[in-house]
Order: sequence, then structure tokens, then C-alpha cells
Amino acid sequence: VEVTNEGTNQVKEAKISILEHDYEMFTMHENEDIKTMFTRFTNIINALQALDKVYTNSEMVRKILRCLPRVWMPEVAVIEEAKDLNTLLLENLLWSLMTHELSIMKKMSMKRRRK
Repeated sequence: VEVTNEGTNQVKEAKISILEHDYEMFTMHENEDIKTMFTRFTNIINALQALDKVYTNSEMVRKILRCLPRVWMPEVAVIEEAKDLNTLLLENLLWSLMTHELSIMKKMSMKRRRK
């Protein structure tokens, strides 16, 4: 029984290691929308939580802000200045980013119409 338990722990640790790597290397893909990126992120977080590896809300908020492409940096700066990242809920960050994304899309659409 001890050998089986040890093997199970090794598998768990290996899974955690892979998922932690995925978390650490996580970035938003080019041409990916916020919702899709957030879904990928949530899948990693949920898998880690199932293995008893938990990140704080604050850590996850900061990770999302760091993973955004350069074009998002002005919005990241606004969020960092306007909100307390220690208390900002991940869901609220998602809504802020999606709202900004919609405004970007609207501006792009208006530019296309002018051409």
C-alpha cells in the first residue's frame, strides 16, 4: 500500500509541476480575445486547485495583468493605478478587460468604416 501511495504522490507532484510551469509561462496569445485567454487561465487554475495548489486572488490578478500583450499596457497601468490589486476580484478584472476590449473593437470598426 505504501508503494502505491508513493507512486500516486509522484504523479500528483508531476502534474502540479507541469501545471505550475503552464501558469508561470502563461501569456495571452496573439489575436486571442480576453474571454478565451481567461478560460485557458481558469482551466490551469482549476486543475491546480484540484491538486491542492492554490494561488491567491491577488497573485492571479497580477499574473493576468503581466500576461497581457504590450498593446494592453496603457490599460494595465490604468487598472494598477485606479484599483487596489490586493482586493480586486479576478472576475472584476475580467469585466474591466472585456469592457476595454469592446471599446478597442468599436474604435477599430469605426476606423474601417471611414476608409
